[in-house]
Amino acid sequence: MQQRNLGPFSVSAIGLGCMNLSHAYGAPVSAEQGERVLLAALDAGVTLFDTATLYGFGANENLVGRVLKQHRSRFTLASKCGMQGVDVAGDGKLVRVIDGRPDTLRKTCEDSLRRLQTDVIDLYYLHRWDKSVPIEESVGALGELVRRGHIRTVGLSEVSAATLRRAHAEFRITAVQTEYSLWTRNPEIAVLDACRELGVAFVAFSPVARGFLCGGLTDVSTLDAKDIRRAMPRFAPEAYAANLKLLDGYQAIARDVGCTPAQLALAWLLHQGEHIIPIPGTTNVEHLHDDLGAVNVRLDAATMERLGALINERTVVGNRYNAQSASEVDTETFEDRAA
Repeated sequence: MQQRNLGPFSVSAIGLGCMNLSHAYGAPVSAEQGERVLLAALDAGVTLFDTATLYGFGANENLVGRVLKQHRSRFTLASKCGMQGVDVAGDGKLVRVIDGRPDTLRKTCEDSLRRLQTDVIDLYYLHRWDKSVPIEESVGALGELVRRGHIRTVGLSEVSAATLRRAHAEFRITAVQTEYSLWTRNPEIAVLDACRELGVAFVAFSPVARGFLCGGLTDVSTLDAKDIRRAMPRFAPEAYAANLKLLDGYQAIARDVGCTPAQLALAWLLHQGEHIIPIPGTTNVEHLHDDLGAVNVRLDAATMERLGALINERTVVGNRYNAQSASEVDTETFEDRAA
């Protein structure tokens, strides 16, 4: 497995996003299946595992901790705070809450360490910037966790270049994690350049466009009732039908290259810069190995140009988030830039 730099760590060029095993795309897989995927990734040379307090309201951290604790020295462990499940109504039902107050972040870290069954988390992200709390206060609290030895480095998720610069001035940021793929190009507005300038790694989540670029999802009506894609505008039936028209040309390029559609999506990201590390997620060992094969795919300049012209912010129909979700992130948008 090829390696890339993630702050002080050398990690596999493709990591594993663990969310899918417990959260977001319908019913979680069994604990046994989750264990199979995690151990298969480790055996295949994956050395970056990414989880979060939010995923399954702690269930994903529990799974990762239980399965991988005996292999802790073999990989870099990333998790996230600042967005978690809270019993707001006192009825035992957890709801998602964004809370970046220092006391909350310290408590969340304690809980994460316990669930992950580790003494230290290598990379701890602020999952969302709580806009009611200055970014300097949240990042300052994470910096204190570094000084106490509870975490090794600090990351941010879904932030703008301006917020990254403010945070980095408070405490060194090791990585920014944001959605990035052929069909989500927002990081190209400013954050990718800011990361390169500051020496910050860029970790790309949803690198195969939440399954779209794998080519297997042709009917969004089959999505589970609790699948988060049902609330995303580009997966609405009319928009998705328009987006499907892009797949024939995309799959033709994959055939020309001699790789699978998923590998093509990941290879495109790997070719964007050495500071970019994609973290696809999967619940299937076969899909896992297919994803990891992307490190061996070489794309020439002509192919990169074909891909970029085919799928981009002008050809994809629908926003990536609905209004509520968009209000919770701090990333630049093409609409704002045009205005």
